Amino acid sequence: MTRQYLLAIDQGTTNSRAIIFHRSGQLIAQHDLPLQQFFPNDGWVEQNPEEMFDRTLTCCRQAIAKSGLAVSDIAAIGLTNQRETTILWEKHSGRPIYPAIVWQDRRTSQYCADLSADLSNAMIQAKTGLLLDPYFSATKIAWILDHVPSARARAARGELLFGTVDTYLLWRLTGGLVHATDASNASRTLLFNIHDQTWDADLLKAFNIPENILPSVMDNTADFGMTVTDYLGEALPILGMAGDQQAATIGQACFHPGMVKSTYGTGCFMLLNTGDHALVSQHQLLTTIAYRIQGKVTYGLEGSIFSAGATIKWFRDTLHLIQSAAESEHLAMSVPNTGGVYLIPAFTGLGAPHWDPEARGALLGLTRNTQRAHIIRAALEAAAYQTRDLLMVMSKDAGSPITALRVDGGMTPNHWLMQFLADMLGITVTRPRCVETTALGAAYLAGLQAGLYSSLSDIEKCWESDRIFKPAMEKTISDALYQGWNHAIEKVLSE
Repeated sequence: MTRQYLLAIDQGTTNSRAIIFHRSGQLIAQHDLPLQQFFPNDGWVEQNPEEMFDRTLTCCRQAIAKSGLAVSDIAAIGLTNQRETTILWEKHSGRPIYPAIVWQDRRTSQYCADLSADLSNAMIQAKTGLLLDPYFSATKIAWILDHVPSARARAARGELLFGTVDTYLLWRLTGGLVHATDASNASRTLLFNIHDQTWDADLLKAFNIPENILPSVMDNTADFGMTVTDYLGEALPILGMAGDQQAATIGQACFHPGMVKSTYGTGCFMLLNTGDHALVSQHQLLTTIAYRIQGKVTYGLEGSIFSAGATIKWFRDTLHLIQSAAESEHLAMSVPNTGGVYLIPAFTGLGAPHWDPEARGALLGLTRNTQRAHIIRAALEAAAYQTRDLLMVMSKDAGSPITALRVDGGMTPNHWLMQFLADMLGITVTRPRCVETTALGAAYLAGLQAGLYSSLSDIEKCWESDRIFKPAMEKTISDALYQGWNHAIEKVLSE
């Protein structure tokens, strides 16, 4: 086989990214561009879908150019994306009728509260594995249909299409020929029955969403369509697709029940492979589809944290306390502790295990001795504390302790943070050689469908460890720090 390379599109929350991998998992070339976010009201987060597509295309072209490869060297494209983010567009023109409502957006908090009188979380959880929360796509779709003039009438006439980011990019890349999503992204909409593998009629009725705007649902490995020839100079098949956290699970080779990974990007997301068992959480974690290959579903248990890397980005781009994300590590190491400072990054509410959309961020424990380094260190420590929140309840749901964690994402090159994470969790933390595991997972899925890999076991052989972090802090100290975090959290939870 001459085509040994894979092109991964990773459309995240803050960046568009394209990476070319060799089938061995080696990163050959990549190109990134920042993606704008807009905050028109308190708790609202929006993006421009046209910018997403334009920057995706630019990143693909630049990555290919940097690689020195010909397009004909690329076997297939894998696509991964920020999940839950909601886009509605015109079927014939492709024009979005409203900006993309981002997964972090909380504008439908009251709508969810009103619906809770008629829709029980138990019923929603039984069907979708999720909770009734603004995080997911369903209430965002309903909001657009209700607030954009004529949107409901146009949807009823079959003039509009809905998609999460994967669906929108696929539709654009194929020139409007394919309106589809994959099972992992579908499972994050609050409309998909993860047991029957179908759009759920009861939920569509409850949220007042017409089924004709929804995409078809495919496996994570499938023939999703061909790119328009003019985009890259040659039509390439799109053969793999998954939501970013599920793609990272693939990239981390967490293919066996009990394996768990945590990704530190804009937010932080921990996902436990539960095999063919859809484990129902007793602690407000989410049951989700980890991946579906050849019709066989593997489930996961997930904890979602809304702000991790986004906190550091806020310090850099809005408050200008640091010049680069890498500077945060140096500042954290320059002080022995935070001086009693805790940062609660609830900029758009709190995710698991609290699920409080009305909570807001807070900086606690300030004194006149507080320095910039203390605040930056507190922001990094918050990622570890939130991870411990998740690990504790995930272990309870799983019925056994979690003793090892694979980590990835943009925050993981920070050695200090990874060591603090191991100290706070009291378990081994392993960082892989390639921390771009989200894109790598998308590439692996495409390669599996293209025949570059014979099985998941074949992919598993490509995974390599870069560094292992082992706990070194005394448990009494880590417990005391975590107790301080819990006291701080109590102060921001809404009544």
